[in-house]
Amino acid sequence: MSLEALRSAVKSEKVTIGAKEVLRKLREGEVKKVFLANTCSPKVRDEIKRQALVKKVEVTELAVPSAEVALICKKNYPISVLSH
Repeated sequence: MSLEALRSAVKSEKVTIGAKEVLRKLREGEVKKVFLANTCSPKVRDEIKRQALVKKVEVTELAVPSAEVALICKKNYPISVLSH
């Protein structure tokens, strides 16, 4: 189910990739949903979850590594955090 949500978010072409950008958009209230790969660092994961809790944004933890998320997004670099 979460991979399907990720695929539909990527198809909408309105995704933000990267922890810094996702955190910035979270603080600004521009995010609807956050996706975290299972290889996301604990420090980044905790900060994003904390910000998402404050802004009442859904966080989906994927059961796939960042390399597989990159394949879904058709990128050549690992992606551990992205938002929609």
